[in-house]
Amino acid sequence: MTTAPWRDPALPAATRVDDLLSRMTLEEKTAQLYGVWVGASTTEGGEVAPLQREMAADFSDDDWAELITHGLGQLTRPFGTAPVDPALGAQALARAQRRIIAAGRFGIPALAHEECLAGFTAWRATAYPVPLAWGATFDPDLVEEMARRIGQDLRSVGVHQGLAPVLDVVRDPRWGRVEETIGEDPYLVGTVGAAYVRGLESAGIVATLKHFAGYAASAGARNQAPVRAGVREFADITLPPFELALREGRARSVMAAYTDTDGVPASADPGLLTELLRDSWGFTGTVVADYFGIGFLQTQHRVAGSEAQAAHVALTAGVDVELPTLKCYGRPLLDAVRAGEVPESLIDRAARRVLLQKCELGLLDEGWEPEPATRINLDSAANRALAGRLAEESVVLLDNPDGLLPLAPDTRIAVVGPRAADALAMLGCYSFPSHVLPHHPEVAMGIEIPTVLQALRAELPDAKVTFAEGCGVSDPDTAGFEEAVARTAEADVCVAVLGDRAGLFGRGTSGEGCDATDLRLPGVQAELLDTLVATGVPVILVLLTGRPYALGRWDGRLGAVVQAFFPGEEGGPAVAGVLSGRVNPSGRLPVSVPQLPGGQPWTYLQPPLGLRVEVSNLDPTPLYPFGHGRSYTEFDWADFEGTAPEITTDGSYDLSLTVRNTGERAGAEVVQLYLHDPVATVTRPDVRLIGYQRLELEPGAARRVTFRFHADLSAFTDRSGRRVVEPGALELRLAVSSADVRHTARLDLAGPVREVGPDRRLRCETEVSGVG
Repeated sequence: MTTAPWRDPALPAATRVDDLLSRMTLEEKTAQLYGVWVGASTTEGGEVAPLQREMAADFSDDDWAELITHGLGQLTRPFGTAPVDPALGAQALARAQRRIIAAGRFGIPALAHEECLAGFTAWRATAYPVPLAWGATFDPDLVEEMARRIGQDLRSVGVHQGLAPVLDVVRDPRWGRVEETIGEDPYLVGTVGAAYVRGLESAGIVATLKHFAGYAASAGARNQAPVRAGVREFADITLPPFELALREGRARSVMAAYTDTDGVPASADPGLLTELLRDSWGFTGTVVADYFGIGFLQTQHRVAGSEAQAAHVALTAGVDVELPTLKCYGRPLLDAVRAGEVPESLIDRAARRVLLQKCELGLLDEGWEPEPATRINLDSAANRALAGRLAEESVVLLDNPDGLLPLAPDTRIAVVGPRAADALAMLGCYSFPSHVLPHHPEVAMGIEIPTVLQALRAELPDAKVTFAEGCGVSDPDTAGFEEAVARTAEADVCVAVLGDRAGLFGRGTSGEGCDATDLRLPGVQAELLDTLVATGVPVILVLLTGRPYALGRWDGRLGAVVQAFFPGEEGGPAVAGVLSGRVNPSGRLPVSVPQLPGGQPWTYLQPPLGLRVEVSNLDPTPLYPFGHGRSYTEFDWADFEGTAPEITTDGSYDLSLTVRNTGERAGAEVVQLYLHDPVATVTRPDVRLIGYQRLELEPGAARRVTFRFHADLSAFTDRSGRRVVEPGALELRLAVSSADVRHTARLDLAGPVREVGPDRRLRCETEVSGVG
């Protein structure tokens, strides 16, 4: 028996796919361009995707049997739609794959995808800290290790593609999905995001970058609102993280954003999805639609008059796969091709990309078997340990003015607040317990999640710990204030645990579709905090949130302030460890913490007129700046030196310093490198991050860190739309935050204006060496 060329793994993938395409009918090619989401239209209790009920299709068993005779591109969220035991779910997925293989002429399995933003979004899977917490670690290597573990768990149950990471850069902290981002700086987002991609891809999982592009810059911080970003903001802030993740992480998929920029929806923009992404950046993977995004071209954006027109527009732009289920790329597209309204060449182009990816994954190989791993544990001890380490590194000590922290082991502690005794306080909206389980109240959590209250009692067994909730997260009831005050009055210190409840589409105070009108703490939590402070007992504020909240109201009135961004299933012990002193806090702010709840939006990437000015009474200066974070030890920065003070516009400059832990306990310092451009032909951010290095040091230990700055890192988009390096003066600032500079190197760039392209240097390399 002769094996068809497309089955021969010895041949190049392109040759195999070309042979396969030549054998396929129009129906069979088109079937590779959509997913199917079984159960999406009957999900009980609420939606997990926008307009899910209106956009999802019903599938009977007969419908399914008929559909798969032509093959199937993707299976949508077999684990993330409803609670399913992982081992049983893996067996069910394998059965579905065998049925798909048997039904079609070519026996090509579907590609199964899942959400994996803060861990595999499946029942009984590890719930890791959210991406905003990853940003707070300034530790890409640890994030890469987490992503590798997530990828291995996905692979163990038969999943091929993960819909992560989110590479949107925060532009307005009122946006509900801030928790899903890595921060407000494109360099931090890009470097940490690329690490996540490397980890996921190293496990054989297709990483999907989202949301491409501009989604986080929506007007008024409203989910899916229009984007009115200018050309330079889009080029210099929105796009660089995607470039870095594609170049360094080798991501194999990109998800088109829901939003439109300057009137053009991302899913209808060939300039974005083809000319930039493929022709300029050289991307060769698949572009997938955000859920129902192609149908939204008709129903929401109104740039198409029918489902067939929406399919035509999206295919032309470069969207290869319709997710999560077929609506436009199914029968409407087939009929339009046969009527001569859509060229079949567009089908061929997209199908070729999809099949090339399946070929890379081994899904076209003879004898491919869908069998899952024999032993499946999605929340292993190793996973939990890693989740705990990531949580510990992400906790930010914002303030500790009088050294109230760490707490004495035998002190009397009143724990107060709506987030203290709720396990869900640790989780973001894309963790399975927050994302799906609210619709299944009869189902157990599936994983152990210690609360702050439980963890603090375990951490300090000799302390007397009492508890009062005080109020709910978002309701207006103040009836619990009295008990909270009574418990606080009996204590030596009050630990007020406040913050967000993650949810979807208005069912929470943070999460997708949970946008905020301002940056006040939700509900009556601010009033509760005022009441606690008024007792005269020192108050330690612990925030478990998905975004920064304005804290200027309590500046100078609190004993200490601890910020954790939804730190995952081991977040309770991590926070308790910081309070007790077992953990030396090392997190740094990936987003600024504002003084006032209004006068926003504001991130630290501001040109001169975006800073404090005399012509406005609104001062946007943050209470705690980007990059800020305190420690229980002290660090000395010394022996600063740089190379020659003049380089060419394509030259390099090294600057070095020695960091020593001068305290009595181990700790981590994050050395941050910022660029200040005094004069340019367009306005520039006053400072912006271009490098960083996390250093973990034992008491008395020192390390020397060298930053290798290249002139490419000063590039920006000029008035003509070119990305250029301009000659002139620059300042390189070594700092502990964007507002706390320790050393400055002044240098001049000499030579002509130099245009740079996608091959420019995107990263400032660092070198760390020991000191005798």
